[in-house]
Amino acid sequence: MRIGIDLGGTNIAFGLVNEEGRIIYKKQVKTEVYKGEKNIVEKMVSAINEILENNSLTLDQIKSIGIGVPGVVDYDNGIVKECVNLNWKEVNLRELIKNKINKSVLLENDANAAAVGEYLCGSMKGAVNSILITLGTGVGGGLILNNKLFRGSNGAALEIGHIIIGENFYNCSCGNNGCFETFASATAIIKYAQKLIKEGNKSIIMEMVNNDVDKIDAKVVFDAAREDDLVANKVIDRFVKYLAKGINSIINFLDVDSIAIGGGVSAAEEMFLPKLKEEIMNNKLFKSMPLCEIKKTVLGNDAGIIGAAMLDRI
Repeated sequence: MRIGIDLGGTNIAFGLVNEEGRIIYKKQVKTEVYKGEKNIVEKMVSAINEILENNSLTLDQIKSIGIGVPGVVDYDNGIVKECVNLNWKEVNLRELIKNKINKSVLLENDANAAAVGEYLCGSMKGAVNSILITLGTGVGGGLILNNKLFRGSNGAALEIGHIIIGENFYNCSCGNNGCFETFASATAIIKYAQKLIKEGNKSIIMEMVNNDVDKIDAKVVFDAAREDDLVANKVIDRFVKYLAKGINSIINFLDVDSIAIGGGVSAAEEMFLPKLKEEIMNNKLFKSMPLCEIKKTVLGNDAGIIGAAMLDRI
């Protein structure tokens, strides 16, 4: 048995995972970042002990404990180098937990952990070279290269959301203009819809949010597009155009076998995935070569838990 932990800024998700990658017990607690790192460590240790007790297991029966962290991680030394969501810098999380339970843990960036989950047990299974692209508030990624997780020299690889792909009407949260995630994320969808409506374009989106433009979210835009709303369709078309640009750049650079698309936006795959494949193919560099496999992830929010639990296998 294994334990996987997905440490987020809002919630911490835990799972007891078997060798086949199936979660057989799950638990979630609030992160409560404001209470500091010691409180978060205590929450994780308490949840680990609860998982063991509720499943009649001892720590010796757990093959591996892994944690996915939304930041830069020193995998070899178990240190969180930087995590903006948790206000952490240089936190030796492995040591803090080991001091409590006398068992070492493995740490990994959360997108990398999700990529491991999809590679070993999900949509990227069987691919030698594959990439996970997560579309949520931003754009993240995890790369499996020659059947190995690629971390880069400092554990900061695959920040694909900050690849510059054009000039945009608003700056990225990182301070730059033109980042991939300002064109191809839930945030990008929301901001462009708001822009068009504020410019005077009529849309049923406003009826759906009770005329409060600040309540627009990506789901509302996709729902409006299903009703053939012109503004919503314009937003989705722009999203697809730039997502294709970013993916084509990745294909040109890496020539992967498989691309898995996950994150919250992927829930609306039927609204954009067929168009996305067509756009990618139309603008592909080597059109005579087959397009790599592009599909939605299959593990959903469990990918990070499963991948974290199996970090010792890659």
